[in-house]
Amino acid sequence: MMIIDCHCHAGSGDGFTGPWDTRAPLEDYLRRATAAGIQRSVLFAAFHSDYAAANKEVAKIVASRPDRFYGFAFVHAARDRGRVHKLIETAVRQYGFAGIKVHRHDAPITREICDAARAFALPVLYDVVGEVSVCELLAQEYPDVNFIIPHLGSFADDWRAQLGLIDHLVRHPNIYADTAGVRRFDLLEQAVKRAGAGKILFGSDGPWLHPGIELAKIKALRLSPQQEKLILGTNLQKLIHSARQYRPSALSGRHNTAPFAFSE
Repeated sequence: MMIIDCHCHAGSGDGFTGPWDTRAPLEDYLRRATAAGIQRSVLFAAFHSDYAAANKEVAKIVASRPDRFYGFAFVHAARDRGRVHKLIETAVRQYGFAGIKVHRHDAPITREICDAARAFALPVLYDVVGEVSVCELLAQEYPDVNFIIPHLGSFADDWRAQLGLIDHLVRHPNIYADTAGVRRFDLLEQAVKRAGAGKILFGSDGPWLHPGIELAKIKALRLSPQQEKLILGTNLQKLIHSARQYRPSALSGRHNTAPFAFSE
């Protein structure tokens, strides 16, 4: 079974307000992930004032280990306004990235980002910072775009937001959640029970959180092998599968499905 961490930062930030915008080193993370049996990871930048530069740095890391990493393009909804499509096009066609990362801490998500996701058939990992009501609008306006909401809706342990997100997972086919940093184990259990294993993705929020500890939460759910397989890798592989047609190998006429191959 392929185990994929769908949520890991990498590279250097330039803000120096905390680890999240200073540096996201992978050495310890990779050692811990390997020990835990995690075979692949989705990488995106640390917080940065120039995501074009940050994405380029992440692209170099991904290119150094294409058998180990997927890349997601980080964009700033306000600061990158007017150039989002170009940033995503570069990330997909040149870097081979397979998704988009957006954070409400930067700015609320916009139509421009959702339109780019639709154009390139990419999932959007959008940290809503507890404002889960936006999922209703996203699901209605962009039913053909898949949204992954990290931390079950709130890294700050806002149980009201996390319960609210579970409701969205149940009602909307295109709303998913990742498990990174979720401390309320009963809410993880409830999310799987109510929404199904097909709506949950394993994530660690590495390199700052320990991937082995985050993975242990999934193991502790004591799910069936098929349910566990969905959460630990198959769900993510399905979500990024459609972007294959825009990757450099496809554009050059070479058929390369290895990074995106998945099995039921």
